[in-house]
Amino acid sequence: MSGDRGKDIAEGSTVNDQQQTPSRYESQKRRDWNAFIQYLRNHRPPVPLSQCNYNHILDFLRYLDQFGKTKVHIQGCIFYGQPEPPAPCTCPLRQAWGSLDALIGRLRAAYEENGGTPATNPFASGAIRVYLREVRECQAKARGIPYKKKKKASGNQGKGTEESSSTVHFS
Repeated sequence: MSGDRGKDIAEGSTVNDQQQTPSRYESQKRRDWNAFIQYLRNHRPPVPLSQCNYNHILDFLRYLDQFGKTKVHIQGCIFYGQPEPPAPCTCPLRQAWGSLDALIGRLRAAYEENGGTPATNPFASGAIRVYLREVRECQAKARGIPYKKKKKASGNQGKGTEESSSTVHFS
């Protein structure tokens, strides 16, 4: 009987460990939130979360660029607009748009989980959406990749999805 009890305890601990281990998303969200809070603390002067606004978030996103791994060609570069340049260049590395977009999503959720209200969430600001759109378009131009935006389905149930191109033409 004591052998069965030990088996139950061992099996139970496995289930509990799985339930207590945060998901990869939850772990990343916590790391991102802690990094942002640390950024606010290191700001001169330090910024309390209650006074944080979209400008602080934009500064944080620009600060993160120095740790980016995505080559973004500047307009004067001979490889500007080429998806696969044949040689290296001195253009800067930046955070990829997709990484920034995911980061903002996690920080937006973390803000509300840490007591913020949706109405006051600075990560949901229109200025943040505009910044992310500009980064996406700039990076697409620099790499020569047209961005395709899917149209919203309006009464086209059962039909193929239509796409409209937001392609930027280079001169």
